[in-house]
Amino acid sequence: MNTGEISFPHLGLYLSNVPRGFTVFGFFIALYAVVIVCGMFLGGCIAAHCAKKEGHDKDLIWDFFVVAIVCSVIGARIYYVAFEWEHYKNDLLSILNLRQGGLAIYGGVIAAFLTIVVYCRVKKLNPWMLADYCMVGMILGQAIGRWGNFFNREVFGEYTDNFLAMRLPIADVRARDITDALASHIGAGENFIQVHRTFLYESLWNLLIFGGLLFWRSRRKFHGEVALFYLGGYGLGRFFIEGIRTDTLFWPGTTVAVSQVLAAILFVGSVAADITIRLLIRSGKIRPELYPGRVQSGTADPAADPKEGTGEEPKAESK
Repeated sequence: MNTGEISFPHLGLYLSNVPRGFTVFGFFIALYAVVIVCGMFLGGCIAAHCAKKEGHDKDLIWDFFVVAIVCSVIGARIYYVAFEWEHYKNDLLSILNLRQGGLAIYGGVIAAFLTIVVYCRVKKLNPWMLADYCMVGMILGQAIGRWGNFFNREVFGEYTDNFLAMRLPIADVRARDITDALASHIGAGENFIQVHRTFLYESLWNLLIFGGLLFWRSRRKFHGEVALFYLGGYGLGRFFIEGIRTDTLFWPGTTVAVSQVLAAILFVGSVAADITIRLLIRSGKIRPELYPGRVQSGTADPAADPKEGTGEEPKAESK
């Protein structure tokens, strides 16, 4: 294979000269970044739409969006660098170079939730209400953003010969992404690797979750249930997909995959939390009016949104 080619032999699809980016006025713009920005924007649009549908001002989302994007990118980079420190410790300036990838989505998710908590404390909003809106947009952004990995020739899996197998020139991928197991399948005289398209698997899984969250959004029993479904659903898929990726981040000094551990914790924790809250509501230990399922656009629900269109949440009475 020649540099720049990407092929899918069992599908009869051969792409030549797939670019990593383009140049504008002498400045190189990576398609990786373009795809991620598009995913972020469309995710913000979906989140704003969900907020507006439930009677809140969509500016609530866009005001938060600006802050959240910056914090999430920083969080995603810090998370990645922390677990790949050996590759950055001797060249600290390379930490600032995002054009070659190196954003760990879980770092972005953690940063996003922390930003929601701080933002809502300042704005005196219910953080779980905001999380429900944002997670619907976030999972769509992730589904789109994964295609940035396609242009970057990264986030692929071990060797496979299934009908979705993808071939990449060895010269186009990072050496550290080629495991010993993958290298053992490189035939004599071959200059390519044949791998799982894990970025595609995750993108499709995320789209499935996106559809599920849209369906469940109007059926939720309390603020935060959509966010819990996001955490559990994404964790479930990521746990299995992570097992076949070659660029897995490990706990220092071990062969334990960081993302698999976190994915398992999020899945179990979100399911347990959802069941517990539902039982508490059913038993009367939590007042249902404090956990409204839906606010119809154009109507005022005194228990859920006394200031329609402002995004403000009612204050719970002290007992």
